[in-house]
Amino acid sequence: MRIASLFTILCLMPLRVLAQATSPVIVINADAAKSDVTARPLRANVNVLAGSGGNIAVLSNSEGQFLVDDGIAVSKDKIRAALAKLGGLKPKYVVNTHWHWDHADGNTWMHDAGATIIASPNTLKYLSTTERVEDWSFTFPPTPKDGLPTILVDKSKRMTFGDETVTIATYVPSHTDGDLWVRFEKADVVVMGDTFWNGIYSFIDNAHGGGINGMIQAVNATLESVGDHTLIVPGHGPVGGRSDLTAFRDMLVAVRENVSKLKKAGKTEKEAQAAKPGAAYDAKWGGSVINPDFFVHLVYAGV
Repeated sequence: MRIASLFTILCLMPLRVLAQATSPVIVINADAAKSDVTARPLRANVNVLAGSGGNIAVLSNSEGQFLVDDGIAVSKDKIRAALAKLGGLKPKYVVNTHWHWDHADGNTWMHDAGATIIASPNTLKYLSTTERVEDWSFTFPPTPKDGLPTILVDKSKRMTFGDETVTIATYVPSHTDGDLWVRFEKADVVVMGDTFWNGIYSFIDNAHGGGINGMIQAVNATLESVGDHTLIVPGHGPVGGRSDLTAFRDMLVAVRENVSKLKKAGKTEKEAQAAKPGAAYDAKWGGSVINPDFFVHLVYAGV
């Protein structure tokens, strides 16, 4: 049976295999073209689609479909088919939690299908220009005009969508400096984008305003607002709950403190990596493309 999430596939690939490719982006796009897109029902007409980059949350009701993120464009036909199975409703809104292609590359075809794109001002800025991510060895071209967000959220926004209330709000600079989170109030489902990676070390886009301190602040802010029964959709990994998010926060805090002590002691990044500051967490969290040394690299840049 094919693994549903292409990111899970990457998590199982040895880093040396990825290193042979020009960029992990190339590997991910190639696999997205082959991967299935599957839907998992959560509650109150909210589903999660997996198989095209980051997780995609979908609320379907009498108004149509309200999406959070829209995956990679090469998965268009499979995403469209998965959405059709949720009732054949027209996509009306898409929220970009941030600008990265595995969450926002579907914007143009979603717009053509009738959706209005919602994002933060900084996400619009990055989507509008050529952007280089050195950690991925990849340069992203601007998004076509039709795929750019037209509703901007710079603090918070509440929307009524059928019988559901949707809250959209900004985080402090964390994964990037343009992250949004979304809460489906009636369903009690929170979608965090890449400020939460469940069970795996996270990527932090330091070059685009992100940082380990902001990641921790964003997670703490979410923990203050969710209950024991809230379902939390991460950018990558399985849907979790408050205990999973708490474990992610505790890992971030511990690794940050260990790396910070090494950096303050004058250790270089390579010396910090050699000291294994995440040793207590590496076995559980470090089995993905963001391996322990890569994660230390990302944290070291932010302390």
